[in-house]
Amino acid sequence: MNEKSYTELMKLGAMKRNRMKENFVQDLYIEMLLSEVQLTVEKDKLLRKIDLAIDHRDKGSFLRLSEQLKEINKRFGT
Repeated sequence: MNEKSYTELMKLGAMKRNRMKENFVQDLYIEMLLSEVQLTVEKDKLLRKIDLAIDHRDKGSFLRLSEQLKEINKRFGT
């Protein structure tokens, strides 16, 4: 029989907890990175649409898109 000592079991448990913490931090970092990419893409699209609205002198679209941009900035704290 291959029984592990209490000390070995404690070390294994500590190693497993450390791996779980590392995975959590890594997952959190990836989630933050993806959110940042999503924000950048969304803002770029809106800014291009705002530019087009200005070019076409479309005040209604400009105001609506500007409000959307404000909401995105508020939501992402920028």
